[in-house]
Amino acid sequence: MSENPSSPAPTAVRLPRYTKTEQDEILGDGDDPFGVAAAGLAWLPKEEHFGIRHGDRLVAHAGLLRLPVAVGDAETEVIGVGGVAVAPDMQGQGLARLVLTAALDHARTMGPRHALLFCRPPLVPLYQRLGWHPLDKDVLVEQPESRLVTMPLRTMVTPLRDNAYWPAEPVRLFSLPM
Repeated sequence: MSENPSSPAPTAVRLPRYTKTEQDEILGDGDDPFGVAAAGLAWLPKEEHFGIRHGDRLVAHAGLLRLPVAVGDAETEVIGVGGVAVAPDMQGQGLARLVLTAALDHARTMGPRHALLFCRPPLVPLYQRLGWHPLDKDVLVEQPESRLVTMPLRTMVTPLRDNAYWPAEPVRLFSLPM
């Protein structure tokens, strides 16, 4: 992004849709744009989408989905965050923070007390800088054919309420991951 003072500051907006074409606009049309294909998992599409445009081009995205979980013996819901992406040529400009802030602001209106995401280990420091906390417990997620598998990616959580506390208990997602 140029430092031209007449260029408007980037803003995150709610998107009416998010398709494979729009994902390709951000990340290119590679076979494994998120670097998670080796995990061999099936994923759920997100239902709410937030993005940042630079000119006519979509350059960042974050998606949300409300999901049922168990934390220890307590069943509850979380907001699953996924599909977080910033175009490679636009990284390092705070766009991940901007698009996640917009998504989490909306997530706070959806009811659950926490947001959850899965990420590759190299991204953990980025999410920690953005206020996310890695879980030390295994997380079980559903997969097709009624399989229950341990999530191979790092699971991270962030509170959506000031007084929200995440217990140090095993976690089970009662759905495919997001």
